[in-house]
Amino acid sequence: MDRNLGEQTIKRGLEKEGMLAFLGKAFALREFTLFVIIILCSVVLSFFTPHFLTGANISTTAIGLAADGIIAVGMTVALVLGGFDLSVGSVMALSGVVAGSLYLSGVNIWLAAFVALIFGMLCGLINGYFIGHVGLNPFITTLGMMSIARGASYVLTQGSPLSLPGIARSFKFIGGGRILGFPVMVLIYVLIVIIMDFALRRSTALRQVFYVGSNEKAASLSGINVSKVKTGVFFLTGTLAAITGILTLSRFTVAAPNAGMSAEMRAIAACVIGGASLSGGEGTIIGSALGVILLALVNNALILLNVSVYWQDLITGMILISAVLLDFFTHRSSFLHK
Repeated sequence: MDRNLGEQTIKRGLEKEGMLAFLGKAFALREFTLFVIIILCSVVLSFFTPHFLTGANISTTAIGLAADGIIAVGMTVALVLGGFDLSVGSVMALSGVVAGSLYLSGVNIWLAAFVALIFGMLCGLINGYFIGHVGLNPFITTLGMMSIARGASYVLTQGSPLSLPGIARSFKFIGGGRILGFPVMVLIYVLIVIIMDFALRRSTALRQVFYVGSNEKAASLSGINVSKVKTGVFFLTGTLAAITGILTLSRFTVAAPNAGMSAEMRAIAACVIGGASLSGGEGTIIGSALGVILLALVNNALILLNVSVYWQDLITGMILISAVLLDFFTHRSSFLHK
């Protein structure tokens, strides 16, 4: 009986490959639309403030969005899975604090960064184990990890940022250096986007994330190890959050326990703006990258136009709700036409 049901599920999945191609075209349209909006906003803002299109402002904005962008890459995969990770901002802070604390205790900064990366991976692995194998809710699990990681960051620093004097230039290079005029941190982000976008579209392993996010029970009956897929996804989000924390430490040479505040919210907003669905099964890395750029563009414009910093979260929230409403009505329209 189960075997027949599994075969029917596989057949149904093959029939949906045409739908996947259709969704690919839809995402391409969404990404193109976002790209056009970003260009139009840039042109309009260049008339309102002459500082907007300067090389210094573009470089600063690009470096700033790179941190949120790397986190958004992992968040995209989590949303495609049908979940999300609220702990990424705290794991980012913890990785920076661990590396900074070890360095101040006499450990080589590269070794300290490696240990910090292991800590981030471990946080992701713990999230993945409890969500994928134990069956806990992603919201509760990652919310708990968010508190643990943030609390550990404050305990290690006693609530005060740790300044890292005399840090190796080679380490500072990955967060603040340039190659042919391009910020290294931005180049690292672009490389991660290219690799992960290709993998999410073409890799057999990551394609399974779409099947699990679309229909977890059907994916399981089709022979996909759902627990393993879930564990891998949250391991990925933890790893990318740790990398972001290390790059941020390299950039500022300060281990701050409050680093990454609201990073998870900005990442989710960027992903949803880029086309990822909160119900799972949909999303692209390129779309999320464009969402990150749009949010960074809006925040940068508010700063250049001397708008109060308190408006930034409000406007980001409004953009997020608008994107969620668009996602809701798009899915509702698709459902009604079936």
